[in-house]
Amino acid sequence: MSDSLPPMSAPSIPQPPQPTQPDGKAVAALVLGLCSMFLWLCPLIGVIVAINGFVLGIISRERQRSKMAMAGIILSLIGGIASVLNMIIGAYLGATGQHPVINAMQQG
Repeated sequence: MSDSLPPMSAPSIPQPPQPTQPDGKAVAALVLGLCSMFLWLCPLIGVIVAINGFVLGIISRERQRSKMAMAGIILSLIGGIASVLNMIIGAYLGATGQHPVINAMQQG
């Protein structure tokens, strides 16, 4: 009769959910987004950094819904738009002869 009883086990204690490690691409997107916020002053470099941050953020966002990836996407967009605007304004000023750096180089 004792052979038919199931073995006794300890009651299971629910474990708290483990925090997920952020994806490396999400961290890279955030870092590149932050860098693009400063590199808009060098428009060509700023656009390249912003595009890379945006792409890595999109890839990371598709894999896991990460707030870090979303922040990287937003910062990259802002930095990229600022870089493009800086390029447009610089090209316009240079084409119309109003750019102070070009004028100083031509005079001196």
